[in-house]
Amino acid sequence: AYADRAFASEAADLDPRDRALAMRLTYGAVQRKATLDAITRRLTGRSPRRLQPALRAALRLGLLQILFMDGVADHAAVNESVELAKVAGAPAGLVNAVLRRAVREKEEVLAELDDSTPAGAAEAHSVPAWLATQLWQELGAGEARALLSVINEPAESALRVNTLVAAPAQVSRDLPVHNSPAPGIPEGLVLGGPLALEDSEMWREGAIMGQSRGSMAVAHALDPQPGDRVLDLCSAPGAKTTHMAALMEARGEIVAVERNPRRARSLEQTCVRMRAGCVRVEVTDASEARLDGPFAGVLLDPPCSGLGTLQSRPDIRWRASPEQIEALAQLQRGMLEAAAAATAAGSVVVYSVCTISRAETVSVIESFLSDHGAFGLEDSFQLLPHRDGTDGFYVARLRRSG
Repeated sequence: AYADRAFASEAADLDPRDRALAMRLTYGAVQRKATLDAITRRLTGRSPRRLQPALRAALRLGLLQILFMDGVADHAAVNESVELAKVAGAPAGLVNAVLRRAVREKEEVLAELDDSTPAGAAEAHSVPAWLATQLWQELGAGEARALLSVINEPAESALRVNTLVAAPAQVSRDLPVHNSPAPGIPEGLVLGGPLALEDSEMWREGAIMGQSRGSMAVAHALDPQPGDRVLDLCSAPGAKTTHMAALMEARGEIVAVERNPRRARSLEQTCVRMRAGCVRVEVTDASEARLDGPFAGVLLDPPCSGLGTLQSRPDIRWRASPEQIEALAQLQRGMLEAAAAATAAGSVVVYSVCTISRAETVSVIESFLSDHGAFGLEDSFQLLPHRDGTDGFYVARLRRSG
Protein backbone atom coordinates (compact mmCIF):
# COMPACT_ATOMS: atom_id res chain seq x y z
CA ALA A 1 0.00 0.00 0.00
CA TYR A 2 1.04 3.61 -0.45
CA ALA A 3 2.13 5.02 2.89
CA ASP A 4 -0.30 7.95 2.82
CA ARG A 5 -3.29 5.70 2.10
CA ALA A 6 -2.27 3.11 4.69
CA PHE A 7 -1.77 5.85 7.27
CA ALA A 8 -5.15 7.46 6.55
CA SER A 9 -6.83 4.12 7.21
CA GLU A 10 -4.90 3.18 10.34
CA ALA A 11 -4.98 6.64 11.94
CA ALA A 12 -8.62 7.44 11.19
CA ASP A 13 -9.70 7.20 14.85
CA LEU A 14 -6.89 9.30 16.33
CA ASP A 15 -7.57 12.81 17.53
CA PRO A 16 -5.87 15.58 15.48
CA ARG A 17 -2.92 16.04 17.85
CA ASP A 18 -2.12 12.33 18.07
CA ARG A 19 -2.63 11.98 14.31
CA ALA A 20 -0.07 14.72 13.64
CA LEU A 21 2.56 12.97 15.79
CA ALA A 22 1.72 9.59 14.30
CA MET A 23 2.18 11.03 10.82
CA ARG A 24 5.60 12.44 11.71
CA LEU A 25 6.65 9.03 13.05
CA THR A 26 5.23 7.08 10.12
CA TYR A 27 6.44 9.31 7.32
CA GLY A 28 9.79 9.86 9.00
CA ALA A 29 10.48 6.14 9.42
CA VAL A 30 9.59 5.48 5.76
CA GLN A 31 11.54 8.44 4.41
CA ARG A 32 14.67 7.87 6.49
CA LYS A 33 14.72 4.07 6.44
CA ALA A 34 18.03 3.85 4.54
CA THR A 35 19.73 6.12 7.08
CA LEU A 36 18.12 4.39 10.04
CA ASP A 37 19.10 0.96 8.72
CA ALA A 38 22.69 2.09 8.14
CA ILE A 39 22.87 3.30 11.74
CA THR A 40 21.32 0.04 12.94
CA ARG A 41 24.03 -1.86 11.07
CA ARG A 42 26.74 0.18 12.80
CA LEU A 43 25.26 -0.18 16.27
CA THR A 44 24.43 -3.88 16.06
CA GLY A 45 26.95 -5.26 13.60
CA ARG A 46 24.04 -6.97 11.84
CA SER A 47 22.39 -6.40 8.49
CA PRO A 48 18.91 -4.95 9.09
CA ARG A 49 17.61 -7.25 6.36
CA ARG A 50 18.33 -10.21 8.64
CA LEU A 51 16.32 -8.75 11.51
CA GLN A 52 12.68 -9.75 11.87
CA PRO A 53 10.33 -7.02 10.60
CA ALA A 54 8.90 -6.13 14.02
CA LEU A 55 12.41 -5.67 15.45
CA ARG A 56 13.49 -3.57 12.48
CA ALA A 57 10.38 -1.40 12.80
CA ALA A 58 10.90 -0.81 16.54
CA LEU A 59 14.52 0.20 15.94
CA ARG A 60 13.61 2.53 13.09
CA LEU A 61 10.97 4.31 15.17
CA GLY A 62 13.23 4.61 18.19
CA LEU A 63 16.26 5.83 16.26
CA LEU A 64 14.12 8.31 14.34
CA GLN A 65 12.92 9.96 17.54
CA ILE A 66 16.32 9.94 19.25
CA LEU A 67 18.36 11.22 16.31
CA PHE A 68 16.03 13.25 14.12
CA MET A 69 12.99 14.47 16.06
CA ASP A 70 12.58 17.24 18.58
CA GLY A 71 9.91 17.21 21.27
CA VAL A 72 10.26 13.55 22.27
CA ALA A 73 12.37 12.76 25.35
CA ASP A 74 15.07 10.14 24.71
CA HIS A 75 13.94 7.93 27.59
CA ALA A 76 10.37 7.99 26.29
CA ALA A 77 11.53 6.98 22.79
CA VAL A 78 13.52 4.09 24.27
CA ASN A 79 10.76 2.87 26.58
CA GLU A 80 7.98 3.05 23.99
CA SER A 81 10.09 1.23 21.39
CA VAL A 82 10.92 -1.48 23.91
CA GLU A 83 7.23 -1.90 24.73
CA LEU A 84 6.41 -2.05 21.01
CA ALA A 85 8.97 -4.83 20.56
CA LYS A 86 7.46 -6.77 23.47
CA VAL A 87 3.96 -6.56 22.02
CA ALA A 88 5.24 -7.76 18.65
CA GLY A 89 7.25 -10.60 20.15
CA ALA A 90 10.58 -9.10 19.10
CA PRO A 91 13.77 -9.15 21.28
CA ALA A 92 13.05 -6.19 23.56
CA GLY A 93 16.46 -6.45 25.22
CA LEU A 94 18.23 -5.84 21.94
CA VAL A 95 16.04 -2.82 21.22
CA ASN A 96 16.79 -1.41 24.66
CA ALA A 97 20.55 -1.90 24.28
CA VAL A 98 20.77 -0.43 20.78
CA LEU A 99 18.67 2.63 21.54
CA ARG A 100 20.47 3.38 24.81
CA ARG A 101 23.75 3.23 22.92
CA ALA A 102 22.30 5.61 20.31
CA VAL A 103 21.41 8.06 23.10
CA ARG A 104 24.96 7.92 24.50
CA GLU A 105 26.66 8.19 21.11
CA LYS A 106 24.19 10.54 19.39
CA GLU A 107 26.74 13.15 18.32
CA GLU A 108 29.20 10.57 17.02
CA VAL A 109 26.50 8.69 15.11
CA LEU A 110 25.28 11.83 13.35
CA ALA A 111 28.82 13.04 12.66
CA GLU A 112 29.53 9.87 10.72
CA LEU A 113 26.87 10.80 8.14
CA ASP A 114 28.76 12.44 5.26
CA ASP A 115 26.98 13.74 2.16
CA SER A 116 30.05 14.95 0.27
CA THR A 117 29.70 12.20 -2.34
CA PRO A 118 26.66 10.68 -4.04
CA ALA A 119 27.11 7.40 -2.14
CA GLY A 120 27.45 9.20 1.18
CA ALA A 121 24.50 11.45 0.42
CA ALA A 122 22.32 8.45 -0.42
CA GLU A 123 22.97 7.09 3.07
CA ALA A 124 22.90 10.42 4.92
CA HIS A 125 19.63 11.62 3.37
CA SER A 126 18.04 8.22 2.71
CA VAL A 127 17.57 7.97 -1.04
CA PRO A 128 18.46 5.22 -3.52
CA ALA A 129 22.06 5.44 -4.74
CA TRP A 130 20.95 5.91 -8.35
CA LEU A 131 18.87 8.96 -7.39
CA ALA A 132 21.74 10.65 -5.54
CA THR A 133 23.99 10.06 -8.54
CA GLN A 134 21.37 11.43 -10.94
CA LEU A 135 20.91 14.58 -8.84
CA TRP A 136 24.69 15.12 -8.79
CA GLN A 137 24.80 14.84 -12.60
CA GLU A 138 21.75 17.00 -13.35
CA LEU A 139 21.93 19.68 -10.64
CA GLY A 140 25.57 19.70 -9.63
CA ALA A 141 26.97 18.75 -6.23
CA GLY A 142 25.99 21.93 -4.38
CA GLU A 143 22.41 22.07 -5.63
CA ALA A 144 21.96 18.32 -5.12
CA ARG A 145 23.13 18.49 -1.50
CA ALA A 146 20.89 21.50 -0.83
CA LEU A 147 17.90 19.65 -2.25
CA LEU A 148 18.62 16.47 -0.31
CA SER A 149 18.97 18.47 2.91
CA VAL A 150 15.23 19.33 2.90
CA ILE A 151 13.55 16.23 1.48
CA ASN A 152 12.99 14.68 4.91
CA GLU A 153 11.53 17.84 6.43
CA PRO A 154 7.76 18.40 6.63
CA ALA A 155 6.23 19.53 3.35
CA GLU A 156 4.80 22.99 2.84
CA SER A 157 1.30 23.36 4.24
CA ALA A 158 -0.76 25.47 1.86
CA LEU A 159 -4.30 25.75 0.58
CA ARG A 160 -6.17 27.39 -2.25
CA VAL A 161 -9.26 29.45 -1.59
CA ASN A 162 -12.01 28.59 -4.05
CA THR A 163 -13.02 32.02 -5.32
CA LEU A 164 -16.27 30.57 -6.65
CA VAL A 165 -17.33 30.19 -3.03
CA ALA A 166 -15.33 32.52 -0.78
CA ALA A 167 -12.95 35.47 -0.70
CA PRO A 168 -9.31 34.82 0.31
CA ALA A 169 -9.33 37.59 2.91
CA GLN A 170 -12.38 36.16 4.67
CA VAL A 171 -10.98 32.62 4.70
CA SER A 172 -7.67 33.92 6.02
CA ARG A 173 -9.47 35.60 8.94
CA ASP A 174 -11.56 32.51 9.71
CA LEU A 175 -8.75 29.95 9.71
CA PRO A 176 -7.78 28.74 13.21
CA VAL A 177 -4.05 28.76 12.38
CA HIS A 178 -1.64 31.50 11.41
CA ASN A 179 -1.45 31.97 7.66
CA SER A 180 0.01 34.33 5.09
CA PRO A 181 -0.69 35.07 1.41
CA ALA A 182 1.14 32.96 -1.16
CA PRO A 183 3.38 35.31 -3.17
CA GLY A 184 2.05 35.80 -6.69
CA ILE A 185 -1.03 33.64 -6.09
CA PRO A 186 -3.90 35.80 -4.79
CA GLU A 187 -6.05 32.81 -3.87
CA GLY A 188 -3.23 30.89 -2.15
CA LEU A 189 -2.50 30.78 1.58
CA VAL A 190 0.57 29.32 3.28
CA LEU A 191 -0.28 27.88 6.70
CA GLY A 192 1.92 28.35 9.72
CA GLY A 193 0.64 25.26 11.52
CA PRO A 194 -1.18 21.97 11.01
CA LEU A 195 -4.82 22.06 10.00
CA ALA A 196 -7.16 19.10 9.49
CA LEU A 197 -8.62 20.50 6.29
CA GLU A 198 -11.16 17.78 5.59
CA ASP A 199 -12.60 18.11 9.09
CA SER A 200 -13.45 21.77 8.55
CA GLU A 201 -16.77 23.24 7.50
CA MET A 202 -15.00 25.40 4.91
CA TRP A 203 -13.69 22.27 3.19
CA ARG A 204 -17.11 20.65 3.18
CA GLU A 205 -18.61 23.81 1.67
CA GLY A 206 -16.00 23.81 -1.10
CA ALA A 207 -14.33 27.01 0.04
CA ILE A 208 -10.82 25.54 0.35
CA MET A 209 -8.63 22.92 -1.25
CA GLY A 210 -5.32 21.64 0.10
CA GLN A 211 -2.80 22.41 -2.65
CA SER A 212 0.88 23.33 -2.78
CA ARG A 213 2.00 26.60 -4.31
CA GLY A 214 3.82 24.61 -6.99
CA SER A 215 0.56 22.95 -8.02
CA MET A 216 -1.30 26.27 -7.94
CA ALA A 217 1.22 27.79 -10.35
CA VAL A 218 0.13 25.37 -13.09
CA ALA A 219 -3.38 26.76 -13.72
CA HIS A 220 -1.97 30.27 -13.74
CA ALA A 221 0.53 29.21 -16.40
CA LEU A 222 -2.35 28.18 -18.68
CA ASP A 223 -4.30 31.34 -17.72
CA PRO A 224 -7.76 30.22 -18.90
CA GLN A 225 -10.30 32.98 -19.40
CA PRO A 226 -14.07 33.03 -18.77
CA GLY A 227 -15.83 31.53 -21.78
CA ASP A 228 -12.83 29.47 -22.94
CA ARG A 229 -13.05 25.83 -23.91
CA VAL A 230 -10.24 23.93 -22.15
CA LEU A 231 -9.03 20.34 -22.29
CA ASP A 232 -7.59 18.93 -19.05
CA LEU A 233 -5.74 15.65 -19.62
CA CYS A 234 -5.01 13.28 -16.69
CA SER A 235 -7.18 15.48 -14.51
CA ALA A 236 -7.80 13.51 -11.28
CA PRO A 237 -7.78 14.19 -8.38
CA GLY A 238 -8.96 17.61 -9.52
CA ALA A 239 -7.01 20.34 -7.73
CA LYS A 240 -5.83 21.91 -10.99
CA THR A 241 -9.17 21.22 -12.74
CA THR A 242 -11.19 23.08 -10.12
CA HIS A 243 -8.56 25.83 -9.96
CA MET A 244 -9.00 26.46 -13.69
CA ALA A 245 -12.77 26.49 -13.20
CA ALA A 246 -12.39 29.20 -10.57
CA LEU A 247 -10.09 31.27 -12.82
CA MET A 248 -12.74 30.94 -15.55
CA GLU A 249 -15.48 32.01 -13.09
CA ALA A 250 -17.18 28.70 -13.99
CA ARG A 251 -18.01 30.14 -17.43
CA GLY A 252 -17.02 28.17 -20.51
CA GLU A 253 -16.20 24.46 -20.54
CA ILE A 254 -13.49 22.23 -19.16
CA VAL A 255 -13.37 18.70 -20.56
CA ALA A 256 -11.58 16.75 -17.82
CA VAL A 257 -10.13 13.44 -19.05
CA GLU A 258 -9.38 10.63 -16.60
CA ARG A 259 -8.80 7.01 -17.60
CA ASN A 260 -9.46 5.37 -14.22
CA PRO A 261 -13.25 5.11 -13.58
CA ARG A 262 -12.87 5.21 -9.78
CA ARG A 263 -10.69 8.31 -9.93
CA ALA A 264 -13.08 9.85 -12.43
CA ARG A 265 -16.00 9.41 -10.02
CA SER A 266 -13.95 10.99 -7.25
CA LEU A 267 -13.12 13.87 -9.59
CA GLU A 268 -16.81 14.42 -10.30
CA GLN A 269 -17.53 14.57 -6.57
CA THR A 270 -14.70 17.07 -6.07
CA CYS A 271 -16.10 19.28 -8.84
CA VAL A 272 -19.53 19.23 -7.21
CA ARG A 273 -18.04 20.15 -3.82
CA MET A 274 -15.97 22.95 -5.38
CA ARG A 275 -18.98 24.29 -7.39
CA ALA A 276 -17.06 23.75 -10.65
CA GLY A 277 -20.18 23.40 -12.79
CA CYS A 278 -18.32 24.07 -16.05
CA VAL A 279 -16.39 20.78 -15.80
CA ARG A 280 -17.43 17.72 -17.80
CA VAL A 281 -15.59 14.55 -16.77
CA GLU A 282 -14.80 12.04 -19.49
CA VAL A 283 -13.49 8.52 -18.82
CA THR A 284 -10.97 7.84 -21.58
CA ASP A 285 -7.25 7.62 -22.29
CA ALA A 286 -5.37 10.91 -22.54
CA SER A 287 -3.19 9.45 -25.30
CA GLU A 288 -6.14 8.99 -27.66
CA ALA A 289 -6.74 11.48 -30.47
CA ARG A 290 -9.54 13.99 -29.88
CA LEU A 291 -12.39 14.47 -32.34
CA ASP A 292 -14.01 17.37 -30.49
CA GLY A 293 -11.26 19.99 -30.84
CA PRO A 294 -9.85 22.46 -31.15
CA PHE A 295 -9.51 23.83 -27.62
CA ALA A 296 -8.28 27.29 -26.64
CA GLY A 297 -6.03 25.73 -24.02
CA VAL A 298 -4.86 22.27 -23.07
CA LEU A 299 -3.40 21.28 -19.71
CA LEU A 300 -1.40 18.06 -19.70
CA ASP A 301 -0.42 16.84 -16.24
CA PRO A 302 0.72 13.29 -17.11
CA PRO A 303 1.84 10.48 -14.80
CA CYS A 304 5.38 11.11 -13.61
CA SER A 305 7.93 9.81 -11.11
CA GLY A 306 6.80 12.36 -8.51
CA LEU A 307 10.37 13.14 -7.44
CA GLY A 308 9.36 16.72 -6.68
CA THR A 309 7.09 15.50 -3.88
CA LEU A 310 9.58 13.60 -1.74
CA GLN A 311 8.55 15.58 1.36
CA SER A 312 4.81 14.91 1.12
CA ARG A 313 4.90 11.40 -0.39
CA PRO A 314 7.20 9.43 1.90
CA ASP A 315 7.58 6.24 -0.12
CA ILE A 316 7.84 7.70 -3.63
CA ARG A 317 11.65 7.55 -3.51
CA TRP A 318 11.51 3.79 -2.95
CA ARG A 319 9.04 3.21 -5.80
CA ALA A 320 10.82 5.19 -8.52
CA SER A 321 13.59 3.74 -10.70
CA PRO A 322 15.62 4.75 -13.77
CA GLU A 323 13.66 2.23 -15.82
CA GLN A 324 10.36 3.69 -14.63
CA ILE A 325 11.51 7.22 -15.50
CA GLU A 326 12.50 6.15 -19.01
CA ALA A 327 9.11 4.49 -19.56
CA LEU A 328 7.27 7.51 -18.16
CA ALA A 329 9.15 9.88 -20.47
CA GLN A 330 7.96 7.88 -23.47
CA LEU A 331 4.37 7.98 -22.16
CA GLN A 332 4.59 11.72 -21.49
CA ARG A 333 5.85 12.43 -25.00
CA GLY A 334 2.98 10.42 -26.49
CA MET A 335 0.43 12.30 -24.41
CA LEU A 336 1.98 15.62 -25.41
CA GLU A 337 1.42 14.66 -29.05
CA ALA A 338 -2.26 14.09 -28.29
CA ALA A 339 -2.50 17.40 -26.44
CA ALA A 340 -0.92 19.27 -29.36
CA ALA A 341 -3.29 17.66 -31.86
CA ALA A 342 -6.28 19.10 -29.97
CA THR A 343 -5.20 22.70 -30.63
CA ALA A 344 -5.58 25.27 -33.39
CA ALA A 345 -3.50 28.30 -34.33
CA GLY A 346 -3.02 30.49 -31.26
CA SER A 347 -3.94 27.74 -28.78
CA VAL A 348 -1.82 27.14 -25.70
CA VAL A 349 -0.56 23.83 -24.27
CA VAL A 350 0.80 23.69 -20.73
CA TYR A 351 2.88 20.66 -19.80
CA SER A 352 3.22 20.09 -16.06
CA VAL A 353 4.93 17.38 -14.00
CA CYS A 354 5.68 17.23 -10.27
CA THR A 355 9.19 15.93 -10.76
CA ILE A 356 12.76 17.14 -11.12
CA SER A 357 14.27 14.53 -13.45
CA ARG A 358 15.57 15.98 -16.71
CA ALA A 359 14.25 13.03 -18.74
CA GLU A 360 10.66 13.91 -17.80
CA THR A 361 10.97 17.69 -18.04
CA VAL A 362 13.35 19.56 -20.33
CA SER A 363 14.12 16.52 -22.48
CA VAL A 364 10.43 15.86 -23.24
CA ILE A 365 9.87 19.47 -24.32
CA GLU A 366 13.08 19.71 -26.34
CA SER A 367 12.24 16.48 -28.18
CA PHE A 368 8.70 17.66 -28.91
CA LEU A 369 9.77 21.08 -30.19
CA SER A 370 12.41 19.59 -32.46
CA ASP A 371 9.65 17.68 -34.26
CA HIS A 372 6.94 20.36 -34.21
CA GLY A 373 7.94 23.64 -35.79
CA ALA A 374 4.42 25.00 -35.41
CA PHE A 375 4.90 25.24 -31.63
CA GLY A 376 7.06 27.67 -29.73
CA LEU A 377 8.10 27.72 -26.07
CA GLU A 378 6.66 30.85 -24.45
CA ASP A 379 7.81 30.13 -20.91
CA SER A 380 9.10 27.36 -18.66
CA PHE A 381 10.21 27.08 -15.06
CA GLN A 382 11.46 24.47 -12.60
CA LEU A 383 10.49 24.82 -8.95
CA LEU A 384 12.78 23.13 -6.41
CA PRO A 385 11.79 22.47 -2.77
CA HIS A 386 14.99 23.81 -1.19
CA ARG A 387 14.97 26.97 -3.32
CA ASP A 388 11.26 27.74 -3.67
CA GLY A 389 9.83 26.21 -0.49
CA THR A 390 7.18 24.18 -2.31
CA ASP A 391 6.85 20.94 -4.29
CA GLY A 392 9.23 20.44 -7.19
CA PHE A 393 7.34 21.20 -10.41
CA TYR A 394 8.34 21.67 -14.02
CA VAL A 395 5.94 23.72 -16.14
CA ALA A 396 6.26 24.59 -19.83
CA ARG A 397 3.87 26.84 -21.77
CA LEU A 398 3.75 26.19 -25.52
CA ARG A 399 1.81 28.12 -28.16
CA ARG A 400 0.78 26.97 -31.62
CA SER A 401 1.70 29.58 -34.21
CA GLY A 402 -0.57 30.88 -36.95
